Amino acid sequence: MVETIHLAHTPPELALHVAVYTDVENASFLKEQLLAGNAEFEYAFIDASMILSTKHVLAAAFRAMNDYLNERLKSRNIHSEIVFCLSPNNNIGEAFRRFGVSESTRNLVVLKVATTPDITLENVSQHLSTHIQGKECDFDDASFRKISDVDRIRKVYKANLPTSSSKDGKAVNGTSDREFDPIWSLERQVLGLMALRGAT
Repeated sequence: MVETIHLAHTPPELALHVAVYTDVENASFLKEQLLAGNAEFEYAFIDASMILSTKHVLAAAFRAMNDYLNERLKSRNIHSEIVFCLSPNNNIGEAFRRFGVSESTRNLVVLKVATTPDITLENVSQHLSTHIQGKECDFDDASFRKISDVDRIRKVYKANLPTSSSKDGKAVNGTSDREFDPIWSLERQVLGLMALRGAT
């Protein structure tokens, strides 16, 4: 279930491999590998409950990849930078506590950027299937709708859920139905806050 994504405006060889797992049973092991600096586990391990949508995580990946290409990384590698880029502020440690894998993580997003030719879909898939004890699921918005902790996400980003002035939630005054979707509205706020991080 590992998916390869080629983000626009990035070199074609810099592919992004992405996987989502639910009911993960060995999150503490994965965190230990990261803390030990085990090069075989150089991935972006993200607590999926902190992700609203595919666009949310891909925005962080794009920014990290762009910073990597322009030699502007603020953390130790491109994968830690992806986790950092999810943050609304410049505190790297806080970013890892909020968005990174922890001992209690049950749902996980895993990203691997092909920074060298030997990083392929096949070997990433094989390595993850060997070392992650969890159920693979699709990398799509429907999956995140089931596992996102919206209240926690809203609190971390200090964002507000919209209230509809329409009793039935239908479009009014030329607005679209989508604008009354609280997750879509929250996603817009989150992406804006991520983009503004470090701009002031």
